[in-house]
Amino acid sequence: MTFFDSARQYGLHDLLFSLEQQTEADERINNILATARNCLGMDIGFIAEFAGTRRFFRYVDTDMQDAALRVGDWLPMDEGYCQRIIDGELPELIPDTALLPEAQEVAATHAFPIGSHLSVPIRFGDGRLYGTFCCFSTCADATLNKRDLQILRSFAQFAAFELDRTIEKRINYWDAETRILDALERDGLAMVYQPIVSLADGKVLGFEALARFPFVPSRSPDIWFAEAFEVGRGIELELKAMRMGLEGIRRLPDGGYLALNASPATLLDHRFAETFRDQPLDRVVIEVTEHADIYDYDMLATALAPLRAHGMRLAVDDAGAGYASLRHILNLKPDIIKLDAELCRDIEDDPVRRALAASLVSFTRDVGCVLIAEGVETAETLQALKTLGIGAAQGFHLGRPMPVVDIGEWQPMAAKRTPTLVTAPAG
Repeated sequence: MTFFDSARQYGLHDLLFSLEQQTEADERINNILATARNCLGMDIGFIAEFAGTRRFFRYVDTDMQDAALRVGDWLPMDEGYCQRIIDGELPELIPDTALLPEAQEVAATHAFPIGSHLSVPIRFGDGRLYGTFCCFSTCADATLNKRDLQILRSFAQFAAFELDRTIEKRINYWDAETRILDALERDGLAMVYQPIVSLADGKVLGFEALARFPFVPSRSPDIWFAEAFEVGRGIELELKAMRMGLEGIRRLPDGGYLALNASPATLLDHRFAETFRDQPLDRVVIEVTEHADIYDYDMLATALAPLRAHGMRLAVDDAGAGYASLRHILNLKPDIIKLDAELCRDIEDDPVRRALAASLVSFTRDVGCVLIAEGVETAETLQALKTLGIGAAQGFHLGRPMPVVDIGEWQPMAAKRTPTLVTAPAG
């Protein structure tokens, strides 16, 4: 499972904002602000966020070419109207600031200048104060009335809804990005190696390098990689995992290979090929997951061709989990096909699973691929796979993931101790 199916399964798109989503949210808020300002006939509209003793102008709308107020500007709270209006020291509706002594005492009145002013608080659904929704003109406007103030309140409610959702997702995005950066820049990523065993003689064929993230609370690697791609760091994280995984290649037994996982996006990145410079490519297998969407098989095949010409092998992971695996197999012509762990689970008791696995055994034999079963957790499952003619497997029953230092010392045993299944007589 990789970032594509993880994002769907865990709803990360509902939690995190991509750059595109953030842009769309900003456009909606800007449209709300512009509509309110034009409806009220004011010179400048802005949404200010309160932060400590400062207010930040997050959104600004105006037709004035020389407006002194711009997005990203900030001012101390005591130099403007916002805090005074929240505290009740100034009214929300001021048609003419010259007629209000309290307004004349505020520095902002003369700095901009402000002739008329409307402002209401922006509060989220739980009552939290975000800031203010404001419109003002450089001249007085005696036509402003309570109806206009109610119009502004309505637009502020629309803005509050968008801002509440935007801020929550932005915070989640920042939290996620921080986690991923920690994994990239600090000791937030470790690699373990799971053996892949021949079922004919019990010898180890290779090891698959698997990422682990030693953080609390514990989360599975597929969630980490899904989140990394959501914040634009997925390729970096996969490349780091591969570079770390390659440390195990020196400890492989004679003739053994190292399997590394990669998404199509990473395979197409120029840094992917650079990662394997000076590496023995004939001892490397790249696994492409069944769930990962591939939009241009020709481009991917072209990118991999030089590496495959020098011995690198390609595996399609999670075969049997869906239609995409068949497309991957037909278009990528892999050297290895890995049978999905869910398909292998309890296969000894499920004739449908056995029939599907048997068809893949026949298919791989005809096209010259190696078929490897994943997720083998019991002796009964292992025996059923051997009976079907599957030549290799991996899973907890055969060997659990181990640190790199244990690769050279590991000896497969479980493949030699599988029981003989007794079939009950018909009837």
